Parts: sequence; structure tokens; C-alpha cells
Amino acid sequence: MAIIITDECINCGACEPECPNTAIYEGAEEWRYSDGTSLTGDVVLPDGKKVNADEVQEPVSDEIYYIAPDKCTECMGFHEEPQCAAVCPVDCCVPDEDHVESEETLLSKQSFMHPDG
Repeated sequence: MAIIITDECINCGACEPECPNTAIYEGAEEWRYSDGTSLTGDVVLPDGKKVNADEVQEPVSDEIYYIAPDKCTECMGFHEEPQCAAVCPVDCCVPDEDHVESEETLLSKQSFMHPDG
């Protein structure tokens, strides 16, 4: 399951540098699948969705920091726990009930985005 940043976010930015997948962005900032990953050009994501990794994606939130769910692996393959939640001073990085994924799926996403890591 991906992590989501709730509207209790105080926009401190502590979470952003902690994300090994570069899945966290400041509110209103556009994102790309290629940001911080090995993905480039046209790719088929593990869930079957076809995307251009270098194409700009719309922000998930215009007001607070947000996590791109397709890039979030809950830090599986990197850390024992989601690093955003570990450093958040207001505990607003919580499991996203709308993006529930198994450990196997999360590890598959991680190895897809970082095949050499």
C-alpha cells in the first residue's frame, strides 16, 4: 500500500529528502516517473499502465506535500519502515487505503524503478 500525506501536513518538507524513490513532491509541483529512478522514455509499469517516464504529470495536491502513489513502495527494498512517516513531526504520513499493495508488489515496483539497486 502506498503512503499518503494527510491535510494535517504543515509543509515542513522533512519527508521529501528521505524518500528513496523520489515519490514526494511539494504541493503544486509537477512530477515525473523518471525523477530519481532508472525509468526513461516509454515504459509499461508493473500494473500494466503505459506511460512516458519523462513526461510531466499533474500534481496530486496543490496545497501540501504529496506522494505519487505509483512511485511509493513504502520504502520496501530500502528501509524497514516508510521514512516519510518516521521523520514526520505531525504524523501525517499514513497508509493510503485507496492504494493497497502486497509486500511482493511493493518489492516488484522497487526493483522495476531501481533495477541496479
